[in-house]
Amino acid sequence: MIRISRPLIRVALLLIFVCGLTHSGFSVSKPHVIAFGKWVTVQWFPGTGAADEKPLTLKVRPLLVDARVKEFTLGPAHDVTDRLFVVRRAFRVNDSLPEESSTPHWQWQRGGWLLVDRVTGRVSPINLPEFDASYSAASWYRDYAAYCGVSDDGKKAYAVVAQIGRRKPVLKNLLEGGSVDRTEQKNVPADSVCPTPTWQRTPVRVTFDPAGTAKQTFAIRGHIVDLVTEEEDDEEAEK
Repeated sequence: MIRISRPLIRVALLLIFVCGLTHSGFSVSKPHVIAFGKWVTVQWFPGTGAADEKPLTLKVRPLLVDARVKEFTLGPAHDVTDRLFVVRRAFRVNDSLPEESSTPHWQWQRGGWLLVDRVTGRVSPINLPEFDASYSAASWYRDYAAYCGVSDDGKKAYAVVAQIGRRKPVLKNLLEGGSVDRTEQKNVPADSVCPTPTWQRTPVRVTFDPAGTAKQTFAIRGHIVDLVTEEEDDEEAEK
């Protein structure tokens, strides 16, 4: 039978105690510092395919996590909660052809949306179905994004409402008569398929008013969407 002396037991207990403190120290994550840098003006080509296409002016700024540039962004950020916010991504792509010089020809592009966690410092892309980086303009309310989506073949436009954390859209409604060709539209920004949708708080509603089709208003109830008729809209206005 092996006997263990008391001093050796004390040393073993002390080592266990120190290891426990070390482990607990590593388990406590350091707070992250999330900030935005200064705005910078850049040139952006929408990519309409026209030979005489002129660049548009964009303002971008870096997203900093612990003083390091994580991404470049454009437009205002939207607070979803006191911990999470969303912001649109901007990035540069090399536009050089294979036979051209080895020096990259960088061009700025508009990207999708990013979800930023202030606690963990994590920056992750958001899946917005049918969202077109060149032509869709999103309007945020809570964790909902409303925008005019574009089909894969670029010939159809949809009224879309997406919710963070859901793969399928809450709303995807074909805009009959809605045109993706911006030359047929009036009062529409050069970088959008249709005017930015508008939200109403109580009751929660979102309105799409694209060129070439009638205005449509939808009531959002969680994951359920109802088309609001003109009669219901008039009744609500009389209250």
